[in-house]
Amino acid sequence: MATVKPFKGIRPPRELVEKVESRPYDVLDSEEARQEAGDNEMSLYHIIKPEIDFPVGTSEYDPKVYDKAAENFQKFQEKGWLVQDDKEQYYIYAQTMGDKTQYGLVVGAYVDDYLNGVIKKHELTRRDKEEDRMKHVRINNANIEPVFFAYPDNECLDTLIMKYAATRPEYDFIAPVDGFRHQLWVVSDDKDIETITQEFAKMPALYIADGHHRSAAAALVGAEKQKQNPSHRGDEEYNYFMAVCFQASQLTILDYNRVVKDLNGLSSEEFLKALEENFIVCDKGTDIYKPAQLHEFSLYLDSHWYSLTAKEGTYDDNDPIGVLDVDISSRLILDRIFGIKDLRSDKRIDFVGGLRGLGELKRRVDSGEMRVALALYPVTMRQIMQIADSGKIMPPKATWFEPKLRSGLVIHKLD
Repeated sequence: MATVKPFKGIRPPRELVEKVESRPYDVLDSEEARQEAGDNEMSLYHIIKPEIDFPVGTSEYDPKVYDKAAENFQKFQEKGWLVQDDKEQYYIYAQTMGDKTQYGLVVGAYVDDYLNGVIKKHELTRRDKEEDRMKHVRINNANIEPVFFAYPDNECLDTLIMKYAATRPEYDFIAPVDGFRHQLWVVSDDKDIETITQEFAKMPALYIADGHHRSAAAALVGAEKQKQNPSHRGDEEYNYFMAVCFQASQLTILDYNRVVKDLNGLSSEEFLKALEENFIVCDKGTDIYKPAQLHEFSLYLDSHWYSLTAKEGTYDDNDPIGVLDVDISSRLILDRIFGIKDLRSDKRIDFVGGLRGLGELKRRVDSGEMRVALALYPVTMRQIMQIADSGKIMPPKATWFEPKLRSGLVIHKLD
């Protein structure tokens, strides 16, 4: 059963939130962070991308950069740009993209739940990326940014959330980069706090949607602190890390598409012929064509769009991995035809998040930068949960969640 707790969040005063908030650290590079922060000394980028306070070219992994993060975090608190709440409470965070709003509960997730598999993952993590985030958590003694969880739909929590959604939020703003609306409510009522804790305790599992490296880092630092404390009791704040938990059915997963630099020595005709072994290939003309269902792909080649439908027998409906379109395309196109075996390291392939649209695939091929583009039907949250439940791992570059969580709305201290 899942254990969560309320916590005394550190957050900006209402009138400063739009000065402080930022995009997550891993969706932009150092130069973009430098530009977005500009001359705004309150920008959270000074804490989560502190290399921007050093000359251009300074490595984000330089020890002095981590030290600067801690120094800036302290400064933000001293200047009143971040203030700790007096009471342990939960928070409700809403994101609106177009006409759709999803509501998340900001909670302290339990380190032992991560270590024992109650918090389920579906991606592999890289040790170097874990260590980077662990250094950041250690030196700040805080989870500056949240991780993104999903939980099975829960009518009781939905009713509670909607009660707050009808009231004035603590924060309410449109983010400048993505144009999405972000809102936050504080849950300080003791009865509501108890309800949230109890409802999570009934759940057999929570699921990491996005933020596997942040989750691993937060949990591993928590486990370190347990070992280092000779008086460890189990209820200390470091036993918990900050997560935003959304109902699974509310989440939007966009397509995560592929562009490839060459046809591995084949002509266009030879390539299309090779595809016919495992796919029904249909020329759809010059208008952009989007896959309409599972096991249908869209291909852009030589100014034409094609639909590719995987033939019976090329996938296994009973295998939570083998049924995925990312697995089908990796096995039967990227590996078998193009010889691309490691999607993480091969320089011939790149990935385009679905928010950019299929027009971005066309642009990159038409420019000559890429030779061919492949668009996939989006993975579903149900598929992700089935894979996590089975203990298996998603193929790389399979999911693109949108909107991304904004950082700086709430921070969780480990003491």
